[in-house]
Amino acid sequence: MTLSNQQSPAMTHLQRDLMSLVEQLPHLSHGNLIAEVLTTLIRMSHEDIDRLDWKILRSSLQDLERGFQIFNRYRHVRKISVFGSARLSEESPAYQLAVTFAERVIQLGFMVMTGAGGGIMEAANKGAGAADSFGLGIQLPFEQLSNPFIEGDPKLIDFKYFFTRKLFFLRETDAIALFPGGFGTQDEAFECLTLTQTGKSPPIPMVLIDVPGGRYWQDWDAYLKKQLTAQGLISPEDHHIYTITDNIETACAAIAQFYRVYHSSRYVGDQLVMRLNCAPTSEQINQLNQEFADILVQGKIVPQSTALPAELQAQEPQPQQTTDGTEHLPRLVFHFNQRDHGRLYQLIAAINNLVLPGEPACHPERK
Repeated sequence: MTLSNQQSPAMTHLQRDLMSLVEQLPHLSHGNLIAEVLTTLIRMSHEDIDRLDWKILRSSLQDLERGFQIFNRYRHVRKISVFGSARLSEESPAYQLAVTFAERVIQLGFMVMTGAGGGIMEAANKGAGAADSFGLGIQLPFEQLSNPFIEGDPKLIDFKYFFTRKLFFLRETDAIALFPGGFGTQDEAFECLTLTQTGKSPPIPMVLIDVPGGRYWQDWDAYLKKQLTAQGLISPEDHHIYTITDNIETACAAIAQFYRVYHSSRYVGDQLVMRLNCAPTSEQINQLNQEFADILVQGKIVPQSTALPAELQAQEPQPQQTTDGTEHLPRLVFHFNQRDHGRLYQLIAAINNLVLPGEPACHPERK
């Protein structure tokens, strides 16, 4: 790489940094992935791509950089995304309910993520407090101030694009709480349902919370049953993906119960590996096999005492078993049909309802 006398100092620094990075790639833990990113950029640079396309790519990468930097230090803490109307005032019952909900889930050990705006978002940040809050804001053509309970906090991120913002909401969250809201809230609800139903998002609890006696989510659910379920557009079991309640205790219990025995899951090859906080007995596993044989494409649900060898390989998408403390957890391994995700939620519920001998005191906030 030759340096020209007419190059700007910035270009000279870039060339030096690139040369240094290429030399270090073989020694970096994720060097092969970094090389693929650089190769993609080089390949794109030789194509006839519009200036606007490059600006989109640049801003998207900058959004991702900010998100990765902030969330990295909290990657082992469970978080809850709270969605709802930005138009509700502090005096509204739903606002007060959201404050109480956030206060309660913080006591359970979770952190709270909101869109950093007003209404329900402000209420959740208020209830959680700045220390346990994230704000995922969005840059808009007109001025939009962050709510006073997250403004100026280092965990406030202003994203350029909605799609990068939504990526972090769903990538980082371990539970979804939805209060009544408008188009944005409905969009988040259906986005979460779509990603879960199609298996693009791992199973997480989703609670739809209304004010006591309210029918916002009940009427929404009635519409789904009448227009989607009745016509065969979704499965009846898909309704098990979410919980509707007008009671804060029920909402918090649904979230905490989801992680009572179940810890997390991932695919290793064509097998679903379900990590558990404690191991079921042989009799209980036999019962699960009888009850959920319909979602297995072959074989049975098989217990595994520790991580599979493939889970510990560096080339796997999530090779952090030895650093996040999950390599010792017992597992259930099976060939899930990757279609009946409502039934998968029923399986998780059945596992969480098991009475297990010597059950440890679990901390749901630790991933």
